[in-house]
Amino acid sequence: MTPPRLVYLVNEDSYFVGHRLTMARAALKAGYDVHVATRLGKYRDAIVAEGFKVHPIDIHRGSVNPLKFVSATRAVRKLYRALNPTIVHHVTLQATMVGALAARNLPVSQVNTVTGLGTVFTAKSAKTLVTRAGVGLLIGPLLNNPRSIVTVENPDDKNVLASLSVESDRIHVLPGSGIDIARFSVLPEPPPPVTVAFAGRMLIDKGVRTLVAAYQIVQQQGHPVRLVLAGVPDPANDNSIPTSELEEWAQRPGITWLGQVADIRDVWRNAHIAVLASLGEGLPMSLVEAAACGRALIATDVPGSRAVARTGRNGILVPTNDPQKLAEAIIKLASDADMRRRYAEASRSLVETEYSSAHVESEVMRVYELARRTAPA
Repeated sequence: MTPPRLVYLVNEDSYFVGHRLTMARAALKAGYDVHVATRLGKYRDAIVAEGFKVHPIDIHRGSVNPLKFVSATRAVRKLYRALNPTIVHHVTLQATMVGALAARNLPVSQVNTVTGLGTVFTAKSAKTLVTRAGVGLLIGPLLNNPRSIVTVENPDDKNVLASLSVESDRIHVLPGSGIDIARFSVLPEPPPPVTVAFAGRMLIDKGVRTLVAAYQIVQQQGHPVRLVLAGVPDPANDNSIPTSELEEWAQRPGITWLGQVADIRDVWRNAHIAVLASLGEGLPMSLVEAAACGRALIATDVPGSRAVARTGRNGILVPTNDPQKLAEAIIKLASDADMRRRYAEASRSLVETEYSSAHVESEVMRVYELARRTAPA
């Protein structure tokens, strides 16, 4: 019997390895013939070594050029015709728009994953406003396909898609891509001074500038706290923070910019508190990883982040773009070791019950079975 064929369409090979590898492994173990269509970089060999077939597709992440969109859609449609997959799984909003259009009227079931609505729905530039209008017009007709299942990573995004005319009963909330709780084990709190850390891309809409401004307030008030920034700029993103600005911050007392970190556990091993001052997320893996390692959290009260950082349980939520409130939250946690301990224990418990790989993989396999039921006989 021919195994069911599953194709992942993802913007970048690095994103696939970082965010979808565990579920692809689960699909392979469940008997799927797994293919990955993505823009290939340095992870091609790693993907092939997993037993997946790789297909180069250039989706031009971050681009809103309509000609590139059309070109990518044609290439994906050609690939789908050649592979004749059972299920295509489109990951991220851009890949969903390209893939859903490419799969239109083909005899294939779709899983369309919107991993946060990103800068298309948060930025205010003329370019993104035009893109947002286009997405708003297309997304309902594309995703309301009878053979389409839609997944999001938090309830807020489900409500947004429903407001854009995506049928609510076809939208499922899946808690991210899962985390290996054996690999991300609880780490003991390091010795003082208290260190707060941000891990992620160095973007304006990740709230990095707000965090640095808040840290200046913390310092001005005389608190012996350190700040660590782990990550690099993203030139494909209009909100990327210039390297020169990051280098200037790193010259300030108390601030360390690590750049790219090979093993993110090293960041949480040396930090007491995880901070994410983002304008909005799908499900922030940086907070999930920090929580798994047993860290108290501070985050902005926005979609995605508030699903992981829960006020009074394992973290403190603050308004967006508010350095003063963020500084107050940092001072509060930095000054209360008992609160950090309680929040750290709650963080780990939350990950074990809601965000472990085993839990998420089970949910994903359930969605794939639902998708197969929509396939033509």
